[in-house]
Amino acid sequence: MKRAIPVLVLSVAGLIPVFRYTPGVESSSSTASSAEVSAPAASASGTVFSGIIVPTEKGDVQVQITYDGGKISAVKMLKQPDHPQTEAAVPKLIASTLQAQSAAIDTVSGATITSDGYKKSLQAAIDAHTAAAKTAATPSAPAASSSKTVAGTTVPTEKGDVQVQVTFEGDEITAVEMLKAPNHPQTKNAVPKLIAETLAAQSADIDTVSGATITSDGYRESLQAALDAKG
Repeated sequence: MKRAIPVLVLSVAGLIPVFRYTPGVESSSSTASSAEVSAPAASASGTVFSGIIVPTEKGDVQVQITYDGGKISAVKMLKQPDHPQTEAAVPKLIASTLQAQSAAIDTVSGATITSDGYKKSLQAAIDAHTAAAKTAATPSAPAASSSKTVAGTTVPTEKGDVQVQVTFEGDEITAVEMLKAPNHPQTKNAVPKLIAETLAAQSADIDTVSGATITSDGYRESLQAALDAKG
């Protein structure tokens, strides 16, 4: 009987580590996943560009990107649908963007609507960066010269009035601003593309944006009037 007591004590002591063991693998994995969702912190020298707001069936989508040294260093969602598929898709879209350094990324399976809206807003932000980089690369004009801003005519359309304002540095178009534009989703999507094409073409000879023919026609007409007024 006396020999049985030590055996029992040893058995209980051997079980104590088992009771004190706390699994921690899943907790660590969850923390890592959460960290991947967060966009990288922008550096002090980074330049931030916001894309257009893209309305979707699930909700608005808007992307903000940060450039550091000519490279996309961070991506942030300013607006996104409150939907499980969107929450699951956003980290994948951000990771693909940082890897591709462009909007030429794959649609996330199960989140087609959010992916399409993301890519449209992302492309608009990239276009804004391209236009800004081109302007910054233009040699500074001599002190004697000055920029000239000319507003085109107001063009009435079925969607609403369209009016374009153009800024020139010498003979080069350096900036385009919409003074009047229809309050319409297709117009909001089309305007950044029209401006980017104008800066690239340096003329009103630009393509119609698919799905925004009326706005595109009004834009070109007002733009041409501004070019003619500049002389």
